[in-house]
Formats: sequence, structure tokens, C-alpha cells
Amino acid sequence: MHRRLLVVLVPLAVLLVAALGVPLSVTVAEREMQETYVDRLNDVGRFASLAETALSTGRTEALHQELTRYHELYGIPVALIDTSGAVLLGPAGPYEEAARTEPALVRIVTAALAGARSEPSGEWAPWADSALVVAEPVGRDSEVVGAVVAISDLSETRSRILVRWARLAGLGLLPLLALAAVAWPVSAWVLRPVRELDAATSRISEGDLTTRADAEAGPVELRRLAASFNTMMDAVENAVQRQRAFVSDASHQLRNPLTSLRLAVESLAPHLSPGGRPVFDVAVDELKAMQRMLNSLQASARMESMRTASPVDLDEVLATRVERWRALTASAGQTLAVDVPPGLRLLEPPGGLGSVLDELISNALRLSGAGAVAVSATAATDVVAIAVRDDGQGLSVDERTKALRRFWRSPRHQNVPGTGLGLAICADLVGAAGGQLRLEDGLPRPDGSGHGFAAVVALPVVDA
Repeated sequence: MHRRLLVVLVPLAVLLVAALGVPLSVTVAEREMQETYVDRLNDVGRFASLAETALSTGRTEALHQELTRYHELYGIPVALIDTSGAVLLGPAGPYEEAARTEPALVRIVTAALAGARSEPSGEWAPWADSALVVAEPVGRDSEVVGAVVAISDLSETRSRILVRWARLAGLGLLPLLALAAVAWPVSAWVLRPVRELDAATSRISEGDLTTRADAEAGPVELRRLAASFNTMMDAVENAVQRQRAFVSDASHQLRNPLTSLRLAVESLAPHLSPGGRPVFDVAVDELKAMQRMLNSLQASARMESMRTASPVDLDEVLATRVERWRALTASAGQTLAVDVPPGLRLLEPPGGLGSVLDELISNALRLSGAGAVAVSATAATDVVAIAVRDDGQGLSVDERTKALRRFWRSPRHQNVPGTGLGLAICADLVGAAGGQLRLEDGLPRPDGSGHGFAAVVALPVVDA
């Protein structure tokens, strides 16, 4: 999470540094170019003043030697040209060679011969290769008799600009590195309670209501949030525990009076008249149904108290149960087919995957009136689907939507032992493991009148 925070903060810091550094870099480059221009302008201004005196007196040899020495010393050809552009004094060869590669020379010289001084060049970019042409008129107004022209190579100036830019980039990089170095631990410290809170909610969603967040680390606001979260979870856990305790205690406390009542009713059997026998049988059946209901409620409370899902190999689960299922189906005159590929590993629901499959097999044996039961499994990228199908009576689409409700039973099964809790409890347990229990069409019936019933348990895949 703090990586994503850095992904947001660091680019913003880079943009801020760039917003400050780019104009500063442009200013530095323009300043370097301006200093070079002023230096050349001063030089040609001095040469123009000397040239005006030399031309008026006819003593040009000293000026010619000085222009030559200037070129030898600095590598910058400076020449005195007449109004036609011909070189009068200075290193003619180097000047003409440099002039051939400068398209702006004609414009600048024409302006100088017209009496205008050179303007600063706008070509400051260090990746350009043009030279700096500076011209100074000799004479004034209509008395201009020539111009002093200097063609300066700007490679050294551009090198200095690059060096200054590199220094600025280094200075700009330091705060970015400092920001990254500080932001990483700070963001980790700030967001650690959020990560722990996220992990806690994930464990709670898997059924572990004992999980609590760390309310002692991180900023004050997040500590308050974690403390509020823990308070809320205390209330939720207490409510759930009281609910389970009530169901368990009520079932347990009712068991003894109900057993005594059943014994008392059954003790009346020798004293019944022939007309009272049907009423007696109904009473005993109802007492037995109530006992089964209490047993189911206690089993439900025990299973729901186990809320931790864990990885399991499907092969191991089936190895402990398939033979028992075969014996049960054989005793009921049914057949069992198991088609499960090996090597499947998935997240087991709380209470055990075997208990869930036992309940589904039991429903197929007791309630469907089927002749064949099939257990199969298919694996997708992230889900393993285990299906228990039969070719019995099945349920309609409307009945399937009600079958996962607690205590619901089909009208066809009212005289079959059961409580209507099995599928509902299985659906809750599978959901606690991040899975889903679906009810679908089962195997085709032998008489071709439709399909039986199928319960499909879809659970998350676990890597080996």
C-alpha cells in the first residue's frame, strides 16, 4: 500500500522540482550566453574604436597584428570589413571559412553597415551548433566606412551550460532521494495500521471473530479507528457467543424434560384403549421429531462455533468416506459413482469438508428416492466445484430458493425424518470459507421425466 502512496508522492515531487528547475536552467543558460555576448561585444567595440582611428590615420598595421594575435590566442576570427563585405584587416582565411557556415552573418553585417549594433543571440540551447556573430559599425550614421565582425565558437559556453545544468540536476535529485528515503518508512508507519486492519477484516470475513486490530501503532486518528473497530468486534463477538450459547443451552436444557416427557408418554402404552392408539403414536412421533430438532440445534451450534477455514487435499477427504458412502448406498439399494480427479487442494469449510459432503450424501439417500448417486469434481483457475447429484425426485426452481433456509422442508418430505437445517448449515459453512453452495438439476431420471437433485459446493483453490 505504501508503494502506491510513493507512486503518487514521488511524481508530484518530481513535477515540483521540474517546475522550479526548468526555469532556473533556462535562466542559467541565458545568463551564460549573455556574458559571452557582452564579452564579444566589448572586444569588437574596442576593435571598432581602434579601426576608426587606424583608418583615419592610415596606420593599420598595428590593428592587423592585434586582430591576428586575438585569433591565435582565443581562436575567434575577428575581421575589419568594408562596405562591400571584403576583409580589410584581420585573419581573412579563418574568417571567410567561419563565415561560410553562418547563415545569419549577412543579416548581422548588413545591419552593422547600416549603423546598427548587434542584438543578443537567442540561440542558447547547448545542443545547437551555430556560432555567435557580433558586428560593430566603424563610423557613425552616414559616415560608416566598415564594420568589425567576430565569429565566436560557442562550444565552451555550451559546455559550461551543460555543467551548470548537471549541478542543478544533482541538487534537484538530492531532495527527491531524501523524500524517497523518508517517505518509505514514514508511509509504512502511517499505513501499517491500515494494513493490519485490512488483514483483520479479512480474517473476520473467514469467520475468526477473535481477531483484533493493533490500536497502539500509527497516527492518532488510525489508533482511534482501530480502537473503535476492536470495540465493535467485541460487541459482535459477544452477541454471536450469546446467540450460540442460548441455542446450545436451550437445546441442552430442553433435552431432559423432553426425554422425561417421552418416557411418561410411552409408559402409557399398556393402558391405552384401542381408540387411543393413533393419538399415542402421533404423540410419540412428535416427541421423536422434537428430540431430533434439539440434536440438530446442538450440532448446528457446535459446527458454527468452528469458524476457521483451512487448506485440505480432496483426495484425503474422500479416502476416509467413499467406502462408507458405498456401504450406505448399497444398503439402500442405490449405486454410487465417484469421478474426482486427483491432486485437488482447496480451502476446507469450518467443521470439515467431510461433514458437508456427508450431509449432502445423506440427503440424497433419505429424501430423493434416487436409484443412483454421483459425486464429481471439476477444477477451474481459482475454484474447485464438488457436485453430489442424484436421479431422484429433485426440487423445482422455486423450492431450490427456499431449500437453503433454516427449517424449510419440502411438503413431500414431511413424513421423512429430518429438521430442515442441514443444507442451511452447509451453505453457511461453505460461505465462511469464501465458497458457495448451489442447488441445480441432477442426473436424468430413468423414466425420462426430468432430472434429479444436485448440490454443488464451490470452494477456493489453494496452491500446493
